[in-house]
Amino acid sequence: MRDVFEVLEQLYKKVLLGATLENDNQDYVFCLSPAFSDGAGSPVTSSKCTSTLGAQGKRQPSPVSLSISVAPVCLKSDARDITLLQLTVIKVMLTRVLSAETEFPAKEKYREIIQVLLLSSDFESKLMCMFQNADKLLSHMAAKCLASLQYFQLRDKITLSNSWIAFCQKNLSEYSDKVVYCLWTLTAVMKEIYKDTCSQKTEILKQFLTLFDTIFEVFYNSLFSQHFENPQETYKIVNSLICFLELLELLIASRIHLDLHFTCQRILFLKPACVLDVVTWPVEAFVKRRVIVFLKKCLLWTAGEDLFRGAAPAVAPPSRHLDVDTLALADAVLQAVDLGLLRTLSGPGPDHVTLRAASLLIIKSLEIKFQNCASAKEMKVHLQRFMSELLTFLKPHLEPSGPLHNPCEWLSRVFIEQDDDMLEAAKASMGVYLKLAREYEAAESLTQETEVWNHHTHENGYNPHCIFLFFLKNVGFDSTVLLDFLISSETCFLEYFVRYLKLLHRDWAMFFSICRYFDVTECNDSINIRGGITSLVQGRSSHHTESRPVAAVAWHGNAHACVSWASDASSESLNQVVVSQESHATPQTSSQPSPQAPHGLVDYDTSDDSEVESTDPCLAKSKQTPLHQEAMKKVRSAVGTSRHQRELSLELQPRPVGPKDSSTPSSVDREMTPNSIVCEVGTSHRTMKCFEELQGAISRLQNKNLFPYNPTALLKLLKQTEIICNKSMNPL
Repeated sequence: MRDVFEVLEQLYKKVLLGATLENDNQDYVFCLSPAFSDGAGSPVTSSKCTSTLGAQGKRQPSPVSLSISVAPVCLKSDARDITLLQLTVIKVMLTRVLSAETEFPAKEKYREIIQVLLLSSDFESKLMCMFQNADKLLSHMAAKCLASLQYFQLRDKITLSNSWIAFCQKNLSEYSDKVVYCLWTLTAVMKEIYKDTCSQKTEILKQFLTLFDTIFEVFYNSLFSQHFENPQETYKIVNSLICFLELLELLIASRIHLDLHFTCQRILFLKPACVLDVVTWPVEAFVKRRVIVFLKKCLLWTAGEDLFRGAAPAVAPPSRHLDVDTLALADAVLQAVDLGLLRTLSGPGPDHVTLRAASLLIIKSLEIKFQNCASAKEMKVHLQRFMSELLTFLKPHLEPSGPLHNPCEWLSRVFIEQDDDMLEAAKASMGVYLKLAREYEAAESLTQETEVWNHHTHENGYNPHCIFLFFLKNVGFDSTVLLDFLISSETCFLEYFVRYLKLLHRDWAMFFSICRYFDVTECNDSINIRGGITSLVQGRSSHHTESRPVAAVAWHGNAHACVSWASDASSESLNQVVVSQESHATPQTSSQPSPQAPHGLVDYDTSDDSEVESTDPCLAKSKQTPLHQEAMKKVRSAVGTSRHQRELSLELQPRPVGPKDSSTPSSVDREMTPNSIVCEVGTSHRTMKCFEELQGAISRLQNKNLFPYNPTALLKLLKQTEIICNKSMNPL
């Protein structure tokens, strides 16, 4: 037994290195083919492997008979280890055949061995027998090996074995105990197709799906009609569901990226209620979370985006069926919310992942539904109903981090740890706003109902200016964070930012009013904190009364509270606090849009204008790959962040809002400096200053050919924003 193991071990090392094998193909097939003592899949092995290949792997005379003989006595543990090593060698050999790095002679030898192995002794049937083995590692390795063999045959245009096709069809149609192994193998085959870089990917997948299209639909209907009669059944159903959701995601991804049209790719959109009903099943919370995250990916068309090696293929061109299917899923989600989806999720105490996924699922569903709705009145009713449901669902989960004075703050609170989902939600929310605004304008009623319109956007948490300002506030009005998002391809920030800048140009008055509200709220909070510290130091804490922000909006605030965001902003006290401080510090843009930059990334050179590299902690929140991080280090070295931070710190020197209390210790005044800055420099000024720094940074990178795409249009929008700001501050 040790001799057999040593021979396999040496063979494994050779194949791992991609070395050319010298023995006859039949010798290797004889050595790699496992044997079984019974139908239960318990492995034993042949002792003739050593006489064929020799202990040192040297060529020996081939035996007269190549039939697999069973050693009369062998320990089960030894047989298990040998079988695992045999499967590992086969898996590595298949990987080497498909690798471009393997030299041609070695690759052809491995291919011949695999082809002979498939033709001899019904090798695939032996692997399927291992599925029912009690040894989980053995059954898992058998499934991996079988999946690789199926993909090898698809890639080499070899007809798949009837035994494996029949095995899958039988177990999926009958929903047997082996269905999990069947699903896992099918999923693994599809993953291999996605990960391969060959140009025939679409043709290979088409060949594969043709065999299983009908049976996938049968299994879909069977799985989601199961009844939970005993705990053992529940365990089986949950395992099958988890495996099938992964396979279903791959099927949907194939429709997005590879332009194929099979019923199994549309089954979710044709019958979405089946999957949504899982939320009502008596299963663990993690299963419901998995379903909600899966549905979110399907609605955003991001299913399977992490499966491709290198850049994912381009998304298939839009089609009528795709639009119809997306709308069907969005309608089903909203109908499920009407039937109590969020109340059901509240029961198991959803985690932050579920909260984010459910929130994005609903706001995206609303955006899609409104794209196909022409009635502003109908949209307003739907929006109020579903956003009220969502905000009620979120309220108890957000309160531990402090009460929400503004319903629009929900988005930045929920998604603070997930940049990509936050920006998708912000973009969807803006889509809802823009669609409603267009319908109101078409009806020529927006001007007449401005106050009601403003109230509606704030009360239902979708005012785009509030959402953008909360986002900027969370990143500290740091232009380098925005630059990071613009350069990264991992979020939709570029699309969202361009949309917002265009809206800002048309809706400057509303933006400025909301900035004033932010200023009043922060200044009142600052004064309250300062007053509390002063009273504590002077021993007068018992006489201190905390005040609330002037224009704070409660969860179910009345119309006057919401409209006051705009009306309060024009009051005399607000003008004294904010406008007088902003009028003397109008931001000026230091650079003009430069000549067109190339569309692709270029090598990063040392910048003559490099300053000390920024170490802002906000940047750590952005999702970055190691390659992206390395590129960003070099990009930021060309931006000159520190210089702008020094300029900003000089411009934002704090000045007292009111007379300084001489009895207050100087240490308290020093502690209050940041809050004094908040009151002294308004939100609109900080926003424009951030835009100015961003515009300058983009221009410098473009001039050095360091920006990853042509930013000319973006720079033009930023410049127009600056001009509008200057005109509003200096109308004459």
